[in-house]
Parts: sequence; C-alpha cells; structure tokens
Amino acid sequence: MNIQITARNIELTDAIRDYAEKKVSKLEKYFDYITDANVLLEVQKNVHIVEVLVSAKGVFMKGLEKSEDLYASIDLAVDKIEKQLVKYKEKLKDKKIQDKDYDTPLKLNILDSQSVEDSETRIIITKEMPVKPMDPEEAVMQMDLLNKPFFVFRNSDTNEVAVVYQRDDGNIGLIES
Repeated sequence: MNIQITARNIELTDAIRDYAEKKVSKLEKYFDYITDANVLLEVQKNVHIVEVLVSAKGVFMKGLEKSEDLYASIDLAVDKIEKQLVKYKEKLKDKKIQDKDYDTPLKLNILDSQSVEDSETRIIITKEMPVKPMDPEEAVMQMDLLNKPFFVFRNSDTNEVAVVYQRDDGNIGLIES
C-alpha cells in the first residue's frame, strides 16, 4: 500500500509519521485490495484534524476526525475506516466487483463559496479521481462510504457519466446523461 502523509500547520516528525503509517497499514488486514492511502494531518486553533482517504479497487473510504490530541484523531479516523471496511466488505464481495480498467480520471472542481457570494466564482480545489465503471447500486454504496450527498460515476451498463444523489425526502436520485 502506498501511504502519503501531508501535514498542515504542524511539524511532521518521524514519530508522528511512523505512528500514522503503522495505523493505516493495519487496514490491509481487512481488505486485500487497498492500493493507496492519503493522510492529512492539520491543526486549527488547538484542534487536531485527521483525514484519511483510502482507495481500494476504485472504492474510496474516508475517515475524518477532530480532537485535542493528534494521536487520538489518527486512531479515530482509522477506526472509522475499519468500521466501513467491515460493514461493506461483504457487500463488495457479494457484488463481485469487476476488475475493469479505469477510464481517465474525472476532474472535480470545488468552488469557493465566499467568492460565489461576491459574484466572482473561483475554483479553489481540483481533484482527479479514477472513474470506475459501476452500476447505480454500487455508486450509492460508494456515496455512502464517502458520506457525501452525491457521487459521480460511469454507468457500467450505458458507459455514460451519471450522478446519484441524496434527495431531501431521504430517497436516492439518479441523473443520467
């Protein structure tokens, strides 16, 4: 597993790096196909924020935790991903996820909400994610894993880009191109 650790507003010591790598590498015992893990360590006003994003065969899992102790935040974020892995491992196995190649990465642009209010739209974050062909049911599961209100994916049946989203009434919506 490739583990990348990034620190913001904190010095990344060898002890912190070793601790984070040791904790994240233990995730491999739950799921054999984990390829990448990105760990973001950040301090804001004496609050330690840890975000762990794990990629496993095109499935992304995210754990985000905040506490007053950096090591506790690491533990809690990794524990959150462990729970997701245990919960969804059977679903992924039952789904028999196909070993299809990924298409070119999908570029997501996140707008700065402050700038939108000022009538000046700026892109502040650009993320590229591999687009794995999947059916809408698997996309809903991925959206749930990431704890996001929507998920963009390539429909494996139609090979078109589609979006699943959480509706205000609690149901799931699907937008197809």
